[in-house]
Amino acid sequence: MNTTESTNYSAQFPDHGQSVADHDKNLPTQIVVAAYYRVHPDDRQTFIDAVIPDMTAARKMPGCIYYAFAPDLTDPNAFHLVEGWADEAAYLHHEQAATFLTALSTVVQNVRILDRQGVRYDVARQHLDDPRAQVG
Repeated sequence: MNTTESTNYSAQFPDHGQSVADHDKNLPTQIVVAAYYRVHPDDRQTFIDAVIPDMTAARKMPGCIYYAFAPDLTDPNAFHLVEGWADEAAYLHHEQAATFLTALSTVVQNVRILDRQGVRYDVARQHLDDPRAQVG
């Protein structure tokens, strides 16, 4: 992805940066983590309360490109996590951070995880994905 392509794409959305959840996926990202959790309905709020402090802290860490936990639109007890890290050092810094370890401990000890899958991707090449031109 070149700088001009990235700049033009971002310029299409002048509201970008107005939300704490906004992030710039145009930045070079070497590591992506994608995970899925389905929790017991009675443990849903405990799960949310455990992960919000880590999500908030992770977004402020050096090398964090994006970090988002979101509920599934069709299953209120399912959550999707996507993390983007500039490099291995940034990723490892988060994995060893007190906020992450606290969230992990709380979830492991207090939340019944009914299903979980997680994958780390080491990114070799990055491209913009904007399918809007298909309806144009």
